[in-house]
Amino acid sequence: MYRFAFRLSGQQQDAEDLVQDVVVKLYPRLDELESVDQLRPWLNRVLYRHFIDQVRRKGRQSDRPLSEVVDSVSQSAYLDSFASEDAGPEEMVDISRIGPALDQVMATLAPDQRALIMLHDVDGWRQEDIAEVLDIPLGTVKSRLHRCRAALREKLQRELEPFSNTGRVKD
Repeated sequence: MYRFAFRLSGQQQDAEDLVQDVVVKLYPRLDELESVDQLRPWLNRVLYRHFIDQVRRKGRQSDRPLSEVVDSVSQSAYLDSFASEDAGPEEMVDISRIGPALDQVMATLAPDQRALIMLHDVDGWRQEDIAEVLDIPLGTVKSRLHRCRAALREKLQRELEPFSNTGRVKD
Protein backbone atom coordinates (compact mmCIF):
# COMPACT_ATOMS: atom_id res chain seq x y z
CA MET A 1 0.00 0.00 0.00
CA TYR A 2 2.82 2.38 0.82
CA ARG A 3 4.50 1.93 -2.56
CA PHE A 4 1.23 2.64 -4.36
CA ALA A 5 0.57 5.65 -2.13
CA PHE A 6 4.07 6.97 -2.80
CA ARG A 7 3.52 6.58 -6.55
CA LEU A 8 0.30 8.55 -6.27
CA SER A 9 1.50 11.34 -4.00
CA GLY A 10 5.18 11.55 -4.93
CA GLN A 11 6.21 12.46 -1.39
CA GLN A 12 7.16 10.26 1.54
CA GLN A 13 5.18 12.16 4.17
CA ASP A 14 2.03 12.33 2.05
CA ALA A 15 2.27 8.63 1.26
CA GLU A 16 2.68 7.75 4.93
CA ASP A 17 -0.29 9.94 5.85
CA LEU A 18 -2.39 8.42 3.10
CA VAL A 19 -1.67 4.84 4.19
CA GLN A 20 -2.25 5.74 7.84
CA ASP A 21 -5.59 7.39 7.04
CA VAL A 22 -6.78 4.33 5.12
CA VAL A 23 -5.63 1.90 7.81
CA VAL A 24 -7.28 3.95 10.55
CA LYS A 25 -10.46 4.13 8.47
CA LEU A 26 -10.50 0.36 7.85
CA TYR A 27 -9.36 -0.89 11.28
CA PRO A 28 -12.83 -0.88 12.86
CA ARG A 29 -14.09 -2.93 9.89
CA LEU A 30 -11.58 -5.82 10.07
CA ASP A 31 -14.36 -8.41 10.07
CA GLU A 32 -15.56 -7.10 6.68
CA LEU A 33 -12.05 -7.41 5.23
CA GLU A 34 -12.14 -11.17 5.75
CA SER A 35 -14.94 -11.47 3.19
CA VAL A 36 -12.92 -9.72 0.45
CA ASP A 37 -11.65 -12.25 -2.11
CA GLN A 38 -8.73 -10.29 -3.55
CA LEU A 39 -7.51 -8.01 -0.80
CA ARG A 40 -4.66 -6.23 -2.62
CA PRO A 41 -6.72 -4.73 -5.48
CA TRP A 42 -9.51 -3.87 -3.05
CA LEU A 43 -7.13 -2.06 -0.67
CA ASN A 44 -5.49 -0.23 -3.55
CA ARG A 45 -8.90 0.88 -4.81
CA VAL A 46 -9.75 2.25 -1.36
CA LEU A 47 -6.36 3.96 -1.21
CA TYR A 48 -6.79 5.46 -4.69
CA ARG A 49 -10.27 6.79 -3.89
CA HIS A 50 -9.01 8.30 -0.64
CA PHE A 51 -6.15 9.95 -2.55
CA ILE A 52 -8.55 11.40 -5.12
CA ASP A 53 -10.75 12.73 -2.32
CA GLN A 54 -7.73 14.44 -0.76
CA VAL A 55 -6.73 15.97 -4.10
CA ARG A 56 -10.24 17.30 -4.61
CA ARG A 57 -10.35 18.71 -1.08
CA LYS A 58 -7.04 20.48 -1.44
CA GLY A 59 -8.03 21.89 -4.82
CA ARG A 60 -5.59 22.27 -7.61
CA GLN A 61 -2.07 22.80 -6.45
CA SER A 62 1.10 22.49 -8.43
CA ASP A 63 3.01 19.24 -8.15
CA ARG A 64 6.71 19.36 -7.55
CA PRO A 65 9.07 17.62 -9.93
CA LEU A 66 11.24 14.83 -8.62
CA SER A 67 14.28 17.12 -8.76
CA GLU A 68 12.76 19.22 -5.95
CA VAL A 69 11.84 16.22 -3.82
CA VAL A 70 15.06 14.23 -4.15
CA ASP A 71 18.48 15.79 -3.91
CA SER A 72 20.54 15.84 -7.09
CA VAL A 73 23.09 13.32 -5.76
CA SER A 74 20.40 10.67 -5.14
CA GLN A 75 18.74 11.43 -8.44
CA SER A 76 22.01 11.10 -10.33
CA ALA A 77 22.84 7.86 -8.55
CA TYR A 78 19.41 6.50 -9.43
CA LEU A 79 19.75 7.42 -13.10
CA ASP A 80 23.34 6.13 -13.27
CA SER A 81 22.22 2.76 -11.95
CA PHE A 82 20.43 2.12 -15.25
CA ALA A 83 23.44 2.88 -17.44
CA SER A 84 25.31 -0.12 -18.77
CA GLU A 85 29.04 -0.48 -18.28
CA ASP A 86 29.55 0.04 -22.03
CA ALA A 87 27.67 3.34 -22.17
CA GLY A 88 29.42 5.85 -24.37
CA PRO A 89 29.57 9.62 -23.93
CA GLU A 90 26.61 10.26 -26.24
CA GLU A 91 24.45 7.83 -24.33
CA MET A 92 25.48 9.38 -21.02
CA VAL A 93 24.52 12.85 -22.28
CA ASP A 94 21.15 11.53 -23.41
CA ILE A 95 20.56 9.89 -20.05
CA SER A 96 21.46 13.04 -18.16
CA ARG A 97 19.03 15.05 -20.32
CA ILE A 98 16.13 12.61 -20.29
CA GLY A 99 15.88 12.06 -16.52
CA PRO A 100 15.22 15.66 -15.46
CA ALA A 101 13.07 16.26 -18.55
CA LEU A 102 10.96 13.21 -17.76
CA ASP A 103 10.55 14.34 -14.15
CA GLN A 104 9.43 17.76 -15.33
CA VAL A 105 7.02 16.39 -17.91
CA MET A 106 5.55 13.83 -15.48
CA ALA A 107 4.87 16.68 -13.05
CA THR A 108 2.69 18.38 -15.69
CA LEU A 109 0.39 15.36 -16.03
CA ALA A 110 -2.83 15.23 -14.05
CA PRO A 111 -2.67 13.01 -10.94
CA ASP A 112 -4.91 10.34 -12.48
CA GLN A 113 -2.78 10.25 -15.66
CA ARG A 114 0.43 10.05 -13.63
CA ALA A 115 -1.04 7.25 -11.49
CA LEU A 116 -2.03 5.29 -14.60
CA ILE A 117 1.43 5.60 -16.18
CA MET A 118 3.17 4.72 -12.91
CA LEU A 119 0.96 1.71 -12.22
CA HIS A 120 1.29 0.19 -15.67
CA ASP A 121 4.66 1.26 -17.04
CA VAL A 122 6.71 1.62 -13.86
CA ASP A 123 5.19 -0.87 -11.41
CA GLY A 124 4.19 -3.36 -14.12
CA TRP A 125 0.54 -3.80 -13.17
CA ARG A 126 -1.74 -5.60 -15.61
CA GLN A 127 -4.41 -3.49 -17.27
CA GLU A 128 -7.14 -5.72 -15.81
CA ASP A 129 -5.89 -5.05 -12.27
CA ILE A 130 -5.73 -1.32 -12.91
CA ALA A 131 -9.32 -1.37 -14.21
CA GLU A 132 -10.42 -3.12 -11.05
CA VAL A 133 -8.54 -0.77 -8.71
CA LEU A 134 -9.69 2.39 -10.47
CA ASP A 135 -13.18 0.94 -10.96
CA ILE A 136 -13.31 1.72 -14.69
CA PRO A 137 -13.82 -0.52 -17.74
CA LEU A 138 -10.79 -2.23 -19.29
CA GLY A 139 -11.30 -0.40 -22.58
CA THR A 140 -11.14 2.91 -20.74
CA VAL A 141 -7.84 1.91 -19.15
CA LYS A 142 -6.43 1.04 -22.56
CA SER A 143 -7.57 4.27 -24.21
CA ARG A 144 -6.42 6.44 -21.30
CA LEU A 145 -3.06 4.70 -21.25
CA HIS A 146 -2.67 5.32 -24.98
CA ARG A 147 -3.59 9.00 -24.61
CA CYS A 148 -1.30 9.43 -21.56
CA ARG A 149 1.64 7.92 -23.42
CA ALA A 150 0.99 10.07 -26.48
CA ALA A 151 0.79 13.23 -24.34
CA LEU A 152 3.91 12.22 -22.43
CA ARG A 153 5.78 11.52 -25.68
CA GLU A 154 4.75 14.85 -27.20
CA LYS A 155 5.64 16.86 -24.09
CA LEU A 156 8.95 15.05 -23.72
CA GLN A 157 9.86 15.74 -27.33
CA ARG A 158 9.03 19.42 -26.86
CA GLU A 159 11.11 19.50 -23.68
CA LEU A 160 14.13 17.82 -25.26
CA GLU A 161 13.91 19.71 -28.57
CA PRO A 162 12.96 23.27 -27.59
CA PHE A 163 13.48 24.71 -31.06
CA SER A 164 10.92 23.93 -33.75
CA ASN A 165 11.91 23.58 -37.37
CA THR A 166 10.56 27.05 -38.14
CA GLY A 167 12.89 28.65 -35.59
CA ARG A 168 16.09 27.30 -37.12
CA VAL A 169 18.29 29.05 -39.56
CA LYS A 170 17.79 27.73 -43.07
CA ASP A 171 20.77 26.81 -45.24
